[in-house]
Amino acid sequence: MQRLGLEREIVDTTPYERAAARFGERGVVLPTFTEIAEPWTAAPAVREALAGVGPDEPDPRNLFRVHWYNDASRRGRVEVPEHVVLPEELTGTPARIVVALADRFPLVACHKVLASYGCLAPRVVAGQFDPSTQRAIWPSTGNYCRGGVAISKLMGCRGVAVLPAGMSRERFDWLAAWAEEPSDIVRTPGTESNVKEIYDECNRLAADPANVVFNQFAELGNHVIHYLATGKAIERIVDSLAGEPAGPAVGRLAAFVSATGSAGTIAAGDYLKERFGSDIVAVEALECPTMLYNGFGEHNIQGIGDKHIPLIHNVMNTDVVIAVSDRATDQLNVLFNTAAGRAYLSERRHVPGEVLAALGSFGLSSICNVVAAIKYARHFRLGPDDVVATVATDGAAMYTSELERTVRARGGGVDELAAAEIFGEHLGAVTDDHLRELDLEERTRIFNLGYYTWVEQQGVGVEEFESRRDQSFWTRTRSIVGEWDEMIREFNARSGAGRDG
Repeated sequence: MQRLGLEREIVDTTPYERAAARFGERGVVLPTFTEIAEPWTAAPAVREALAGVGPDEPDPRNLFRVHWYNDASRRGRVEVPEHVVLPEELTGTPARIVVALADRFPLVACHKVLASYGCLAPRVVAGQFDPSTQRAIWPSTGNYCRGGVAISKLMGCRGVAVLPAGMSRERFDWLAAWAEEPSDIVRTPGTESNVKEIYDECNRLAADPANVVFNQFAELGNHVIHYLATGKAIERIVDSLAGEPAGPAVGRLAAFVSATGSAGTIAAGDYLKERFGSDIVAVEALECPTMLYNGFGEHNIQGIGDKHIPLIHNVMNTDVVIAVSDRATDQLNVLFNTAAGRAYLSERRHVPGEVLAALGSFGLSSICNVVAAIKYARHFRLGPDDVVATVATDGAAMYTSELERTVRARGGGVDELAAAEIFGEHLGAVTDDHLRELDLEERTRIFNLGYYTWVEQQGVGVEEFESRRDQSFWTRTRSIVGEWDEMIREFNARSGAGRDG
């Protein structure tokens, strides 16, 4: 269980005591998983303490903002997670496509701080990580490593980002401002789909006992926290829609759609399937269709690493796989985030102003999720009583340089005609191509692909790998939340950091 991060008790008292002492000195109080999923359950003193803290400050109190219920300012809290319902004028389908907005998270304006916390906190309270002597290594294709560096700083430890050199300039600019030293930003060869190269670098770093790798693709804390926190957030959004005059009946959630990336976010689909009976839809880049066609390749949908099946992906519970081209995400980024594009959507397509304002919350993988949701809705001929839920994992601010590159490739300008062409090709002409419904045989095929990464390359035991076929493995895994919450409470008591609040 050590590889998976699923310890249910303290395994080493020495790093545990050092961490407790360090957190006590620095005033670091850890929220429980339940307080992250349901922030209103935290003590009133927590909210009062946050009043004077900015959402991007490296202040440990911001750990209590790592949840879906921040408002647009990221300072206050809302009753229902902020979201947008995309209208038929934009999507071309009468189904209600609902997008939760993750740029409300603190520190990185992206929900990857959620995954980072879900991986690091259990290791600390189990005595598996010593913040006074060890570095936290965060492998990713961009956002998880930013979240990891941020969470590390809040917990008073040193975080190291490992990511492909070809990721967006904005990611590296952010890391340069947050990393303790330039050497804490490790660039690996390639771009979005070069995950193997990230693993190779992490294996090299892991040879030094001062480095602890928090591999989001294999760390089940990532799955558990998204199952609980993101699943409950989407549930609350769907339930809120049922109360609207034109809302659907509760239980009409047709699907949860998520690009797989590390396969953390898609764990919310497992929660929602239990609650609503909805489908779980996994999305990948058409230029690298690993699940769909056993394929490979390069692409620019930054945020969804591929050419492998993450160990924490519950493949045997996944219902549909869809591929989206990075040409669509690049071009729609231009449509959604230029004056000409928004003017076209407003004046010619009559997209409401509040929806236009929300488009700035859509980064490249967010746009990928939206296109896939449209493809799903069209394939299954969904109507106005059906809801398809997805997430905007980060916002357009992280891709300004990518937008500029795409505009240059179009000849340096975007006018109404160009906007109309983009809309027509990448929204108006969306079909259900490159979509596959998964039966047992197809799920088994995709599951088996993971063998080559995890057993042959990364040394996972065959028995451990195979155990994930059975849904009882995932049920047992999620049952750990109560024990982790108790371990966190005991750790906070040991550190004494929250004694005055």
